[in-house]
Amino acid sequence: MNKETKKSKKDHATNKPKKDTAKKAKTKKLDEKEQSVEEKKIEEVKEDNQEEIPSCETDIEQLEATIAELKDKHLRLFSEFENYRRRTMKERIELFKTASSEIIIELLGILDDFDRANKSFETATDIEAVKQGFELIHSKLQGLLAKKGLESMDALEKDFDTDFHEAITEIPAPTKELKSKVVDVIEKGYLLNGKVIRFAKVVVGK
Repeated sequence: MNKETKKSKKDHATNKPKKDTAKKAKTKKLDEKEQSVEEKKIEEVKEDNQEEIPSCETDIEQLEATIAELKDKHLRLFSEFENYRRRTMKERIELFKTASSEIIIELLGILDDFDRANKSFETATDIEAVKQGFELIHSKLQGLLAKKGLESMDALEKDFDTDFHEAITEIPAPTKELKSKVVDVIEKGYLLNGKVIRFAKVVVGK
């Protein structure tokens, strides 16, 4: 091996540690740079979070204010509804009382007629005249109730209907045609403005 070859190998061996050192320095520099970038990003995130915290607090305050406002509206609406309910209930009661007093006032006239008829009956000698007087009073009462929407049921010899009739008893039908029909009315049924207010109590043929 000549001197130049030995020198070349020696130079190569000497330069290798220098290259490794330079490489390590470069790597360290890159790591430090990356670390610096990461730290910068972390700081930016922290700053963003710090900016968001007041914003979140503001949103919470706004939500709380909205909730309080809605609660207040709800309470006011509930109070108004309760006042409306009480007022309408009172009006209905007053209307019922007024309606009752009106019909009673009208019935007083018929009551007066009955009082007069009873008084005349004590000294009457003509029974037929007394009878006609009572018939007139009865007709007057029926007319007054009809004006108020009252209507009597015509149940005799009609098909038995549980929507209108209440069967008191059953008896053998007088004729074949009266089977399952009303053969006698014990108590009249009535409708008020088309609605049943009293079922007719009837006897049904079987």
